Amino acid sequence: MSALLELTGVSASYGGRRILEDIALSVRAGEIATVIGHNGSGKSTLLRTIFNLVPWRAGAIRFIGRDIAGLAADRLLAAGIAYIPQNRSVFPRLTVAENLRMGAYLLRDANLARRRIEAVEALFPVLIERRVQLAGTMSGGEQRMLEVARALVVDPQLVMLDEPSIGLAPRMVDAVFGAVQLLRERGKAVLMVEQNVNKALAISDRGYVMELGRIRLADRAANLVGDERVKRLYLGRRSA
Repeated sequence: MSALLELTGVSASYGGRRILEDIALSVRAGEIATVIGHNGSGKSTLLRTIFNLVPWRAGAIRFIGRDIAGLAADRLLAAGIAYIPQNRSVFPRLTVAENLRMGAYLLRDANLARRRIEAVEALFPVLIERRVQLAGTMSGGEQRMLEVARALVVDPQLVMLDEPSIGLAPRMVDAVFGAVQLLRERGKAVLMVEQNVNKALAISDRGYVMELGRIRLADRAANLVGDERVKRLYLGRRSA
C-alpha cells in the first residue's frame, strides 16, 4: 500500500535556527504512526511544518501524491488533513453543539453537515449528553474528544494530533487513546506526537524516534517498545 502522507528531505527553521533536518516519514491509510522524543527534539515543529505553520521549509511533503508544501492551512483542511494542536482549541464560550457546527464551516451542504455531525456524535455519545454545555466547562479529556469529533466533521483522511494525552487523568488518557484507535478503525491515517511512550506505541503501527531535529529510528511500533536504542535516545534523556 502506498503512503497517504510522505515527507522526504524536509527541513524547517524558526528565526534562522534550524529545527528540523532531512526528515523522511510516511503514514498509510488505516495506520497510526507515533513520533516520540525528548522535549525540544522537534516533534511539534514537525506537525506544524506539515500544516504550513512554520516560516521556512525545504524538502517535499506529499499527500495522496500531491505536493502540499505551499498550501495554506484552510486548503490543507479542505484537502483532507486535520491538525489538532497541543493547546486546547475548542471554542470555550460556545456549546458542544456549536463547536461541532463550527467544524462544518467548510461544508456548503447543510444536510451533509447535519449528517456528518450526527455521525461523529454516534462515535462519541458523551457529546450528545453535553450538547448544550459550554465547551470551556468540560474536562480536559472531554475537550480532547470534542476536538477530535469536530475534526472528523470534515471527514479528513489524515488526522494529526500533538500530545493528545498531555495533562489528562489516567482514565481520560485511556479514553483519548481509544478515540485514536477508533480513527484507525474508520480507515483514517493518524500521525501522533506523544510523550506517553509506552501507551502510544502500544496502540501504534509504526514509530519514529526524534533527537535534535532528526529522525534517529523508524520501525514497527512493537519493535520499538523494548528497544535499547529508544531508551538511550529518549527515555534516558527524558528530563532534557
